[in-house]
Amino acid sequence: MATFEKRPNGWHVKVRKAGVYRTESGFKTKAEATAWATRIEAEIISAGRGDVPDVTFARLIERYIVEVTPAKRGARAEALRLSRLIGREGGGGLAAVEADPIAGVALRDLNETHFAAWRDRRLRVVSVASVRREWATLNNACNIAIREWKWLRENPMRLVRKPEAPPPRQQRVSSDVVDRLLVATGYEYDQPPVTQMARVGAAMLFALETGMRAGEICGLRPADVSAARRVAHLERTKNGHSRDVPLSKEAIRILKQLEPTLVDNGTTFGITAANLDALFRKAKARALVSGIHFHDTRREALTRLAAKVDVMTLAKISGHKDLRILQNTYYAPDMADVVALLD
Repeated sequence: MATFEKRPNGWHVKVRKAGVYRTESGFKTKAEATAWATRIEAEIISAGRGDVPDVTFARLIERYIVEVTPAKRGARAEALRLSRLIGREGGGGLAAVEADPIAGVALRDLNETHFAAWRDRRLRVVSVASVRREWATLNNACNIAIREWKWLRENPMRLVRKPEAPPPRQQRVSSDVVDRLLVATGYEYDQPPVTQMARVGAAMLFALETGMRAGEICGLRPADVSAARRVAHLERTKNGHSRDVPLSKEAIRILKQLEPTLVDNGTTFGITAANLDALFRKAKARALVSGIHFHDTRREALTRLAAKVDVMTLAKISGHKDLRILQNTYYAPDMADVVALLD
């Protein structure tokens, strides 16, 4: 049964049927609200019978964006990627784009050939790493549709060849590149970084000292740092576990340099991860630097730290639970330097 309520921001709908409760708001007209409620009731009935509902793959993705994506740490980025797939406005001022052909395929007809064609189309326009990231999301969406929504009987992606992972990046960040980027960001060692661009320079130096990820640096707050112990506590990290990161004297200097720029209840660096990424790209263009990602500072930092601490301590600092990833992806020593250790 559906109930409708007119609110200042549009029509609000509640659907209760067969023990399932769904709600949505923001419809401009009652006709739109009624159409949505009718569709949802049909989906609930189909799921109850074990039938694959008469909806498209785009509808599956829309539901995934609403019910699953918000619980993820990378919710915004995932929502944007999925919205582009189905040709929906992505929010944040991003206009709708043309949907991928797979979006219009009915779930009853969806099979491995559709995903193979999608894979090949994406490989022509984005990197293998991007396709693998999108692949993981779509695969999870299909599995949830099977287990929880009863919208699919099997996952067609199981029968499709997944692109091979590219070799790990081995890019190091040289002192020359660092100096050029610092000039481009306007960072000064003896002045507080009052602009966001200057704080990008500070964040880069801090990353090179700590091996912290961009998101961890941007989320750091003054209360997370013990200057006496020279330790930064990261409560939320990529792998879901907290960790403590030791701080070098240079890292402490950067934090003290930022103190005049702090605002009440703000983060230490006063910049979001999205802005850091955008401004770092702009700084690279100014400095005529290419082939460098901000995340390369993590590899550079961990490679430098590997000369000072043992591998188990290094894994504790970086937060890696799989030492193979640490070795193959984030540790890139210059063998000319290793030679000196042999004599």
